[in-house]
Amino acid sequence: MMRSFRFISMTSPVFGFIHTPNSCLLTRRHSFLTQRAAASDGAANAFFWNARTDCWRPDASDVERISWGKPAKKKGTGSRGVPHRLDRDERKLYDIARRKGFLEVAGSAWRAQRREAPLLNTFRSYCDARGSPGIVLHKSRDGLEDEVALDLSPLRRPEHFADWTVEIVSRADSPGLVSSSTEEDYLFEEEMTKSDDDPWETRPIYQVPPFVVTWKLPRAEAKRICKVLADMFETSDAAVSSSRKPVGVKPGKNRRSGGYGIG
Repeated sequence: MMRSFRFISMTSPVFGFIHTPNSCLLTRRHSFLTQRAAASDGAANAFFWNARTDCWRPDASDVERISWGKPAKKKGTGSRGVPHRLDRDERKLYDIARRKGFLEVAGSAWRAQRREAPLLNTFRSYCDARGSPGIVLHKSRDGLEDEVALDLSPLRRPEHFADWTVEIVSRADSPGLVSSSTEEDYLFEEEMTKSDDDPWETRPIYQVPPFVVTWKLPRAEAKRICKVLADMFETSDAAVSSSRKPVGVKPGKNRRSGGYGIG
């Protein structure tokens, strides 16, 4: 179950995170002036964040394979219970997202033909393979209240998420919301009982909880925030070419051949 917590206004002298028994966030409060000073001290180094390297991550080529419904070479990249296969329209959005550094979708990107949202699942796996956060713009019908969602979980550094969020909100110059899930909420129950390992080190991204910072803004401002975040985390890649359909890929007729991303 997702939990949402609102930042106090950036103009307030203090802002921080709310702690509840069901939250994976630590209780922290930060002086606005202290954070501004810290940001100034670190101005010479724009990279206040870093991705974990000593952990399990999928190969980008495998993420591409399961997006076509083909089996991954690396075990754990996909799951029959988590759809990853993209249709034609989703693939266009996915290719554009890789070039621009952020994904744009209409509403929640939920597809009625399949459980959950294959496009969001694939994009999150792609971000995990790159070791970069996921930036998604959920566009409303009227464009008056779009939602920008920044998921830090692909960085796999949960001990730093709270501090980094303060820095992100400060640099974006716009107050936001924080949503998180406990590991118990998100991991599959049968997987949780297998071992006591650190899920951030050993588990695929679809088995670790997201940590999402969100903004609700008019369309123009929402796109500005997305571009700021893409520059902040260097998520764009102008060299990305359009995906090419692998040889032998045919439309799936059932759950297994329907491209749930079998790893």
